[in-house]
Formats: sequence, C-alpha cells, structure tokens
Amino acid sequence: MSRRNRNSNGDDETFRVRTPRRDEGEIFGIIIQMLGHDRVRVRCEDGEIRIGRIPGRMKKRIWMRVGDTVLVAPWAFQTDEKCDVVWRYRGNEVDWLKKRGILKMF
Repeated sequence: MSRRNRNSNGDDETFRVRTPRRDEGEIFGIIIQMLGHDRVRVRCEDGEIRIGRIPGRMKKRIWMRVGDTVLVAPWAFQTDEKCDVVWRYRGNEVDWLKKRGILKMF
C-alpha cells in the first residue's frame, strides 16, 4: 500500500508500507524480549509467543528493540514455537496501519 505525504517543501511524496501476505502466513507481532544470538521473543497477533530469528540481511542494517512492531512468518513446522522476522515497522508506519484498521491492537 502506498501513502501520500507532504514534506516541509510542500511537495507530495509517496512511500510504501509493507502489509502482511496472509496467503504466505505472515502475521504482526511485537518484540517482548531480546534473547541474543539474533533471536527475539515475539508476541504474535494470534496470541502465541514465539522465538523469532532475525535474518542476516536485517541484523546488520536494522536495529530492533523491545516494543517494536514486526512482521513475522511462522515456520511450517514448529508453528507454535518459532518464526522468522520479515519486516520491522517504523512509528509512522504503525500509526498509518492502525488508522487504516489493518493493524488491530492485540
């Protein structure tokens, strides 16, 4: 999804907000604990608490903290226990998702 935003110059600026691909099993989650070794504990929107793995392409570029809203993909096996972190949302993206009703408080 995209959003139009006016910057300080008055120009229109468009940026994209990543939404979950439900057909691929992606769901929203909130980081509740940093475990070390590129692992986090995530509370998912389906009520489960999973151990999430941060892939190498993200861990060197994106810093994650407790309380961040993330997009996770539960594993095909061990779905109740583990997942991969796919995306981290910034504050303005979370606000936009809540405003549109895509991200419901869980």
